[in-house]
Amino acid sequence: MTTFHLPDLGEGLAEAEIVAWHVKEGESVTTDQPMASVETDKAVVEVPSPFTGKILKLHAKAGDIVETGKPLVEFELAPGAEQPKAELSAADTHLAHGSGDAGTVVGFMSVSDREWVERSSNDRRTSADSPRRRVRAAPSVRMLAKRLELDLSIVRGTGRHGLISIDDVLNAADFKRHGRPTYQMPKLPPHLAGEFETLRGPRRSMAHTMTLSRDEVALCTIFDDADLNLWPAGTDITSRAIRALVAGVRAVPTLNAVFDPNGPSRRIFEHVHLGIAVDIGDKLLVPVIRNADQMNLAELRAAVASVKKAAVDRTLTPEDLKDYTISLSNFGTLAGRYATPLVVPPTVAILGTGKLRRDVVATDNGVEVHRRMPLSLSFDHRCINGGEACRFIAAAITDLERID
Repeated sequence: MTTFHLPDLGEGLAEAEIVAWHVKEGESVTTDQPMASVETDKAVVEVPSPFTGKILKLHAKAGDIVETGKPLVEFELAPGAEQPKAELSAADTHLAHGSGDAGTVVGFMSVSDREWVERSSNDRRTSADSPRRRVRAAPSVRMLAKRLELDLSIVRGTGRHGLISIDDVLNAADFKRHGRPTYQMPKLPPHLAGEFETLRGPRRSMAHTMTLSRDEVALCTIFDDADLNLWPAGTDITSRAIRALVAGVRAVPTLNAVFDPNGPSRRIFEHVHLGIAVDIGDKLLVPVIRNADQMNLAELRAAVASVKKAAVDRTLTPEDLKDYTISLSNFGTLAGRYATPLVVPPTVAILGTGKLRRDVVATDNGVEVHRRMPLSLSFDHRCINGGEACRFIAAAITDLERID
């Protein structure tokens, strides 16, 4: 019996999801016959059979996530069939577990502790002259290291099987885990001299929260405009914006969620518990309107007025500021057309509404001047894709452009 382990499919990815099996237990296969479709990152690739023989056991089923190097298939080799040879380093021996399998896609990706290394034109040595340990890192990590001019070969990976993470790169580049660079504040010239004020209270909390957002969220923002030309006079802007956000959630519920990167996993909520940003001078608070999806426009107006009054009167309790599932920043009541609102973990989306403007637009009747609302939707691209975000903002725009 011979064990074939999930190969490293490129870029040092630590795991892959089984999309579908093309073989069954007890079935005979030939070398290079497709066995399974697996998904890594955004690619689905075929894993071919490394041997000619019979499938004795499949170690995973469709939908399972398998770590690189873990058993995938048990084979009974056909008489006279040979296993592929590969040079195994001590660091990679765990991939084969003594089976003679290099843990790779057969014939193309043999495992070795040597790599081709880019060198200057006056250095004629090849990888065979200079053994070098394998560097396991995702494309985004390699790009970050390149921007920081950091040689990944000197970075110790703390992930599975030595996978180098973004934190590993930042730490190697003299960043602490909490995100502040480890530099010393330079001495300021006399005309800038003075004491630094320690941030306290809500402003200190904001500094920590925004640092967390910067370090943890794969932020992406899309922009669009809603035409409000049909709105009757006196329409309440904030309550309509909330109703539009709820319409977006109903169309794409995945944006009303929290994300746990340790899974990675997420929880999608049935009801909208809306965090709404309230500016009270030197502080920005985010009280929560519970079950906003169950309120009509009049109830939403009353709820917004209530949380704003509580914020101004300093009567908000800790419970009033926690556990929202999506948020709204109505920054346009002050100024600004578009923005990049920051997503606060563990939520995955925030909708920003900018200052209403009168724009020249082309219509079927010619050129007209319409009042329009700029929209900015930020989302966490780790668990929300671009299509979902676009469908969300399209549904919100459709609701905003209604007369009622």
